[in-house]
Amino acid sequence: MEPHFSMPLVLIPVIAFAVWRRVRRQFGPQPIRRTRMILRIAILAAIAGLITLAVMHDLRLLEGLAGGVLAGAALGLLGLRLSRFEVHPVKGDCYVPNPYIGALVTALLLARLVWRFAMLGPAMQDPTGATQPLHGPGIGQSPLTLLTFGLVVGYYVCYYGGLLVHHQRIVRNRPELRDPA
Repeated sequence: MEPHFSMPLVLIPVIAFAVWRRVRRQFGPQPIRRTRMILRIAILAAIAGLITLAVMHDLRLLEGLAGGVLAGAALGLLGLRLSRFEVHPVKGDCYVPNPYIGALVTALLLARLVWRFAMLGPAMQDPTGATQPLHGPGIGQSPLTLLTFGLVVGYYVCYYGGLLVHHQRIVRNRPELRDPA
């Protein structure tokens, strides 16, 4: 099998699994897992920082990323305001996210990635490299793609950070969870 055919065979199931997990987290009570949320914030911030360093040479790309992060942070604050917090009998402290905002962010990212891969498809299938993609040299070289990525980063960093702050307030206000010392 040629290498350009094996790559989609590996990537499609991985991407499908990641999307399934992301969509599953948009519905019903979700337990607040502080360590995982902090780790996700750190990973997303690190990736965004690395991408920022990589696109510093092109102001259009930097503007796309920055605009996406700002719009994502605004959506994160709105999502946080529309989330409900509850104590689940089995899962403990939980939050119930607004499914529409999370689904919108996920759908925008997926639509942009599918579009971008469709535009890059001819270049990935040409073993000589003679075919050039229609809209720029690579997947991360589009301001719209970076805007979409920034939207995801801004949303989840702001949303998870807000969940952690809100959960800390809840824990401080519950006497049964305070340290007796």
